[in-house]
Amino acid sequence: MFLKVQLPWNVIISVEDLDAKGLMLQRSIVIRLLDDFACKKATKDLGYFLAVTTLDSVGEGKVRQHSGDVLFPVVFSGITFKLFRGEILDGVVHDVFKHGVLLRCGPVKKIFLSNLKMADYKYVPGENPVFLNDKLSKIGKDVTVRCMVIETRWLEAEREFQALVSLEGDFLGPVSQQVRHITGMSPRRCSLCK
Repeated sequence: MFLKVQLPWNVIISVEDLDAKGLMLQRSIVIRLLDDFACKKATKDLGYFLAVTTLDSVGEGKVRQHSGDVLFPVVFSGITFKLFRGEILDGVVHDVFKHGVLLRCGPVKKIFLSNLKMADYKYVPGENPVFLNDKLSKIGKDVTVRCMVIETRWLEAEREFQALVSLEGDFLGPVSQQVRHITGMSPRRCSLCK
């Protein structure tokens, strides 16, 4: 789910931000790197960019002919978030449809749990539709569901992932308040599930 990565990057500093003092230059490089990193959002291979942890090296700057800006090759370490097939995750339901539910987990907001992949559950329509099973366990809006990833797909245009998940397996389904309290995994305390 979480990956520690080391990446090369090119940071372009405008002439106005250049300063003879090394500390100000390094500050400008870090600020620009963080801005670029936030705009990139995600890649197919690495997943969603969450944080830059360290700036490992800064190469020699090269002046760009047309603008006068300076390009610095840098290497930095960071943390990314990517879902993998077969992985177990806790997602929070944000939409309920007749054919399934949409969950979110961390930066991934399009995780689909089809009604075909939750065999014991039946759709119950109404103002607040839910899926209910014979043991009165329900899957509805704002319910945390433990599920297994069966497929992921990268959408290049949106620069985001979609995932298809299932409840077919042991210990999968809605997570009760007691279990979350015991494990310390309350969605109110978990920054990824918000």
